[in-house]
Amino acid sequence: MIGNVLAVLLGYLIGAIPLGLIMAKALKGIDIRDYGSGKIGATNVLRTVGVKAAAVVFAFDLGKGVAAVFIARGMGDATYVEVLAAGAAFAGHNWSVFIRFTGGRGVNTGLGGLFAMAPLWAAGAVGAGILVIGLTRYVSLGSLTGATFGLVALLVLAATGHGPWEYAGYAVAVVTLIYFQHWGNMQRLARGEERRLGQPAEVREPTKR
Repeated sequence: MIGNVLAVLLGYLIGAIPLGLIMAKALKGIDIRDYGSGKIGATNVLRTVGVKAAAVVFAFDLGKGVAAVFIARGMGDATYVEVLAAGAAFAGHNWSVFIRFTGGRGVNTGLGGLFAMAPLWAAGAVGAGILVIGLTRYVSLGSLTGATFGLVALLVLAATGHGPWEYAGYAVAVVTLIYFQHWGNMQRLARGEERRLGQPAEVREPTKR
C-alpha cells in the first residue's frame, strides 16, 4: 500500500517539474506564462524560445508520463496504480505545486502515459495529430485529434478484451481534461481566430504571482 501511494506521489512531483518555464527563463529571461497561451508546454516554448528548446521540452514532458507508469510498475501492485500515477503526472504538469498550480495543457504528458500503456496506439495517436497539424497548421486541433484517437483506441482494446479497462478509464479522464483545457482554443477555432503553427506568441496582460 505504501508503495502505491509513493508511486502516485512521485508521479505528481515528476509531472510538476516546469521545464518549459525553466528553459524560457534561462534562455530568454522571460516568464513564459506572460506570452502566447500562458502555458508552459512545448508549443508555447516553440513560439517564445525556439525549435531546439521546444524539442527538449516536448521530450521531457512526454517522458514524465512514461516515467510515472514505469515507477508505478516497480513500486505498485496493481494496474490501477499505473493509471493513478500517470494521471498524477498529468495533473502535476497542468497544476504544478512548484509554480502555484499553473502549468500546461498536459497533452504530451498524457501521451507519455499512453505510450507506456499501449505504445502502438500511442504512435497512432501521434501520427493522427501530426497529420492534422500538417494539413491545418493548428497545433490545438492536432492535439485534440490525437487525444481522441488514443481514447477510442483504448476503449476498443478494453471492449474487445485486448486491454484493461483501467487504461480505458485513464484515457477517458485525461482526454476529458484535455478538451477542458482546450476550451478556449476550440472557441477560437470556431471563430477562425486560432493561432497557426509558425505564428509568434503575443505578450499577455501581466498577472500577479
